[in-house]
Amino acid sequence: QEYLEFRRERSRMLLSRRNQLLLEFSFWNEPLPRQGPNIYELRTYKLKPGTMIEWGNNWARAIKYRQENQEAVGGFFSQIGELYVVHHLWAYRDLQSREETRNAAWRKTGWDENVYYTVPLVRTMESRIMIPMKISPLQ
Repeated sequence: QEYLEFRRERSRMLLSRRNQLLLEFSFWNEPLPRQGPNIYELRTYKLKPGTMIEWGNNWARAIKYRQENQEAVGGFFSQIGELYVVHHLWAYRDLQSREETRNAAWRKTGWDENVYYTVPLVRTMESRIMIPMKISPLQ
């Protein structure tokens, strides 16, 4: 009964909702619990239809440039819901380390080439900064 009341109350606060079933890219790290404190960046890319394989092939090469600081948490793509949507989850100590880590990637030979080939595949992109709750295994 308490749960049903919670659902009724919650439904009065929702303006919209969308669901996705995501699969993990095979070349990406599996998300594992990590020590914090960290902030997380969720980058979402909506790709042009028919470009998922090309995107995945480029990122399979590109991910090696972003492994030094263990910032790569997970990479996923939509299977149900809005299709041709990719999510990358990155961990950083803070916004300053995010900036430093991202700038360091641009100084690595090869990173710019991989990005160059993925940009034409993207329709839109979004970045969100998230702070984990105390109960999250991703601190």
